[in-house]
Amino acid sequence: MLNVIAVPTTPEAARAVRHRADALIAAPLPDDAEVRGDWVRAPGARGGAVIYVHGGGFAHTMPEAERVMAYRLSKATGRPALRVDYRLAPEHPYPAAIEDVLAAWRRVLDEGVPAAEVVLAGESAGATLVLSALLEIGRTGGPRPGAAVVVSPVTDFALTGASLAANDGKDVMSRAALGSIRAQYLAGAPADQAPQSPLYGDPRGLPPLLIAVGTDEVLLDDARRFAQAADAAG
Repeated sequence: MLNVIAVPTTPEAARAVRHRADALIAAPLPDDAEVRGDWVRAPGARGGAVIYVHGGGFAHTMPEAERVMAYRLSKATGRPALRVDYRLAPEHPYPAAIEDVLAAWRRVLDEGVPAAEVVLAGESAGATLVLSALLEIGRTGGPRPGAAVVVSPVTDFALTGASLAANDGKDVMSRAALGSIRAQYLAGAPADQAPQSPLYGDPRGLPPLLIAVGTDEVLLDDARRFAQAADAAG
């Protein structure tokens, strides 16, 4: 049985989901650290790997639904997918989750998967973590993944995007909810610095990116501005 997230089809339903969403927001990792998560392989999946980083406001996880997403990614790419079970805020605020994604990246490479055959994928908070991890991989040097796919990332925790106000009320996410997420995840870390806010990082040398976002999302400008910066950096 698949777990499916239903998209609200009426303004009334969207408002109800926003009210529920408000209620839901709630030292470097050693190289030999255990990577929590699990591999999901669709029939026919062979070489390479997808590292899948789930959403949930940096504070929540739904493993069964996430395994379904990992399966779909595996089927679409023909590669086994690793669902990363990263540490969650507020008990484990920034940078714990980024450290866990980087540990998963190192472990996949240690298992002999060529870096160019690895795709990082994530949605929402997971999309932010993917971009943060890419910036850290670029900053520290070494091999880089072949590509990345991010859906609705938060790229600017300073919350300066114009769509935060323009689309507030159209989206199931709200500016107020993002403020709560920021407080739990950053726990006092600067909101206008990378890698926690990827928009402030150096995008030069990033792998090919697919960035997806809806026109009515409050995070439209977060995605659009990062895409523009990546384009400008080549």
